[in-house]
Amino acid sequence: MGKGTLRVERDGPVATVFLSNPGRRNTLTAGMWREFAVVLAPLAQDDGVKVVIIRGEGEDFSAGADISDLRTILHNPENGLHDGGHVTAGEEAIAAFPKPVIAAVDGYCLGGAWQVAGACDFRLASDRAVFGITPAKIGIVYPLSGIRRLVRLAGPGAAKYLLFSGDFVPAEQALRLGLVERVIPQADFWTDVTSFARRLAGRSQLSLQAMKELVDVIAAVGPDDGAGNEAGTGIPGIPGSPGPVEQASRRWQQEMSASPDPAIGVRAFLAKEEPVFIWTAPTVAAAPAASTPHRHGTNINQEEAR
Repeated sequence: MGKGTLRVERDGPVATVFLSNPGRRNTLTAGMWREFAVVLAPLAQDDGVKVVIIRGEGEDFSAGADISDLRTILHNPENGLHDGGHVTAGEEAIAAFPKPVIAAVDGYCLGGAWQVAGACDFRLASDRAVFGITPAKIGIVYPLSGIRRLVRLAGPGAAKYLLFSGDFVPAEQALRLGLVERVIPQADFWTDVTSFARRLAGRSQLSLQAMKELVDVIAAVGPDDGAGNEAGTGIPGIPGSPGPVEQASRRWQQEMSASPDPAIGVRAFLAKEEPVFIWTAPTVAAAPAASTPHRHGTNINQEEAR
């Protein structure tokens, strides 16, 4: 069993979470999956943290689940099944994080590591990154939340291709399939990732957190299913409260009305200056976050898992 951990570094408004399991290509142990919620909670509460980067320690993002720890990783103590309870909890902690989360993928991103990357808001890949989604190579069934996320990102056909074949795909092919948003030359990768994170940190956190929640809710329930009907209800034909998309939108519009950020942004725009936004956190509790992914398993060696 590996002794990996999640290590956090702060650089001003940007926090970096390192997947760290030295000598094992940063394979993810059960303890590492459990750590996501523990590590991310204080970063969510820290107003000084605007953006989080998740990356691997060293040359690889992660080679996936630590196979020597697989039974523990997949076991769900709540229902006794091997349905990947620890993985789901880790993914949900990432997906529910209220601030932007960037997966910076260099080297291998395999198996469960894709589920970490897939739960982030953006996936930036170096041109030497390699992706593989490998349940069929080890005889497991991914949890529904993980399959949903993959289908949303890549579409049904590409999702089936990746899940069925377990083929490794290079960064440029991953971009075409919809798995990543950008591919960056290795020589510029970390400079560009840091620059992007700092650019986001300088944007209005009101705008970023509002748009993140709204996009996630729309992705989870659909733009129409969650908006309500003409009578203002989320249940067709029955008047009442609006659907979840409309509820979230109204709450954020109220938040914006009480925030100084719009005036700051307009004033800076007219003066041709960089705005310095000051909004930090919502005054109204956020709506439930959208859903997520995870795994299942047996015994197999690390090479087969790749």
